Amino acid sequence: MAEEAKAKGNAAFSAGDFAAAIRHFSDAIALAPSNHVLYSNRSAAHASLQNYAEALSDAQKTVELKPDWPKGYSRLGAAHLGLGHHRDAVSAYKAGLQIDPNNDALKAGLADAQAAATRPPPTSPFATAFSGPDMWARLTADATARAYLQQPDFVKIMQDIQKDPNKFNLHLSDQRVMHAIGVLLNVKIQTPNGDDAAVSEEDEAESVSRPGPEPEPEPEPEAAEVMEEEKEKRDRKGRAQKEKESGNAAYKKKDFETAIGHYTKALELDDEDISYLTNRAAVYLEMGKFEECIKDCEKAVEKGRELRTDYKMIARALTRKGTALVKMAKCSKDYEPAIETFQKALTEHRNPDTLKKLNEAEKAKKELEQEEYFDPKLADEEREKGNELFKQQKYPEAIKHYTEAIKRNPKDHKAYSNRAACYTKLGAMPEGLKDAEKCIELDPTFSKGYTRKGAVQFFMKEYDKAMETYKEGLKHDPNNQELLDGIKRCVEQINKASRGDFTPEELKERQAKAMQDPEIQSILQDPIMRQVLTDFQENPSAAQEHTKNPMVMNKIQKLISAGIVQMK
Repeated sequence: MAEEAKAKGNAAFSAGDFAAAIRHFSDAIALAPSNHVLYSNRSAAHASLQNYAEALSDAQKTVELKPDWPKGYSRLGAAHLGLGHHRDAVSAYKAGLQIDPNNDALKAGLADAQAAATRPPPTSPFATAFSGPDMWARLTADATARAYLQQPDFVKIMQDIQKDPNKFNLHLSDQRVMHAIGVLLNVKIQTPNGDDAAVSEEDEAESVSRPGPEPEPEPEPEAAEVMEEEKEKRDRKGRAQKEKESGNAAYKKKDFETAIGHYTKALELDDEDISYLTNRAAVYLEMGKFEECIKDCEKAVEKGRELRTDYKMIARALTRKGTALVKMAKCSKDYEPAIETFQKALTEHRNPDTLKKLNEAEKAKKELEQEEYFDPKLADEEREKGNELFKQQKYPEAIKHYTEAIKRNPKDHKAYSNRAACYTKLGAMPEGLKDAEKCIELDPTFSKGYTRKGAVQFFMKEYDKAMETYKEGLKHDPNNQELLDGIKRCVEQINKASRGDFTPEELKERQAKAMQDPEIQSILQDPIMRQVLTDFQENPSAAQEHTKNPMVMNKIQKLISAGIVQMK
């Protein structure tokens, strides 16, 4: 997952979306906090946004994690240089060159840092914009400036200004340079032909009156066309956003047809924002047009992957598709496509809402399967087959048929009772106890459930618990001989425990088992009961008083049954 987040960060960085790159690298760092490359990459992204303080912090972490990695010092030098820490930048580059003396990036960085350290302060208020180490990256990220970078004379001018910012004043009349300063300062500059710029009237007058070289030639037609296309693109994106806002307003009013019209118009203006598709899909979902919703979600996922959109947006589209598939499953009775879609969404982004929808879909699928499998008649047939095998002492085979009977009719308390008997015969006491308790839960008046449960507890040597179970059963069937016999057997064992008629091995075994019982542990840890037990040993008169308390005697009886206490 860390590698996947890193790959997304690298892709965003290459596309010039440095903010997204930072988010992806941060996600990767959360998953792999000791990976030095991730801090290095995030440092570069911060530097590209001129967040030099953050870039420095990440670069320092990179060097800390991997002190023998030359690139870490390159990041460190670039961050110091961006902050104007020229001497620190020189030191960082030199430290990197000690590790890799032939590293060209470190050599170039050192030269820039040394030049910056000795360079006089620039006289132009705009010249400092060209001294940043990320100048070329920022220019490349802008479509218009990227077109200018194809022109050798422009590149030469920018290189000259970067080496000596004072030369910036020689190119104030060059529209390309003015556009570049606008990009680097993140401001709009109005040029004489209507382009955006940030040059004051005084600067304009100065540039006209100042003697200098011949004016630079106008941009090539191709570059001008690129500028116009970029401007039109920005305009269309702005209009698309307004259509989206209108769509959102209509959606809130439940004016779904109007909302769809606005989202569709937004898509026509800008097909690089998948939120228009996911929003329109939400409207279709509300209208019950599930197939249209699914189509829009699928387009959003496909387009999002093509544009390398934020994975959260892709996850949202998949979740919305899954929701539509759940709605359709109520008719088709097929929840599997929805479950698969929710699982895919969770691989993109583990959203709690998506996880909840997945759990609900899986639950609905299970309930549907149980409903379709429900057949009381077949359940009775399977139970009878189990009964025949039980008589033949083929308990494992009988369990299979009882289990099938339960699947066919989960409310069949007799199947649980019979399976409990099989488990008891096989010595699988926890499973037998569970089935017996389920039998009683389904039909509290069914005496067999109590005899099954009591038998399991008896075999587990929990005689006091078994006696309570038998007594509970007698409330519903007072004359049931099996329950009465069960009580008799329990009394015999409890009396045996009271007399201490156990071999040392039996006593040790019972005590070890009893000490694992939470109820026994609670009694022994009770300060009052500890005092009671002490009185029985040391203070006969006080012990006589304790025997009058039914609750105390009940607890003592439990300890006797467990073999912890013996009465002599």
